[in-house]
Amino acid sequence: MNDLQNYGTGRRKAAVARVYLRSGSGEISVNGRTLEDYFPNNVLRMVVRQPLQITETTDKFDVAVTVAGGGPTGQAGAVRHGISRALLEFNGELRDRLKREGLLTRDARIKERKKYGQKGARARFQFSKR
Repeated sequence: MNDLQNYGTGRRKAAVARVYLRSGSGEISVNGRTLEDYFPNNVLRMVVRQPLQITETTDKFDVAVTVAGGGPTGQAGAVRHGISRALLEFNGELRDRLKREGLLTRDARIKERKKYGQKGARARFQFSKR
């Protein structure tokens, strides 16, 4: 393959992640911080590592991520999506494995807008008959 870097953009909710894969020892840095520092939650760290574990490339790449927008869960999902896309750019043969696990699908669920005359997207103001 190539010695340079592979790029993937991941999106989830309001979060956008730019992921760069470089050959290395398996270090993951998010916004200049370590993965453990940026995502203190074990579940979110597991979500981020998922594409690398499925493709058995955990110790082959150093991953540099820039992520913005949304909250921790959305950002972790965006990073996962970005890593999956970057792996696909690195090696197209990994597509079947990644697709089977649903890692290439952009999760289109986003926050529904609040409607006028209502309390929220679906919630109404309290109704009083009298």
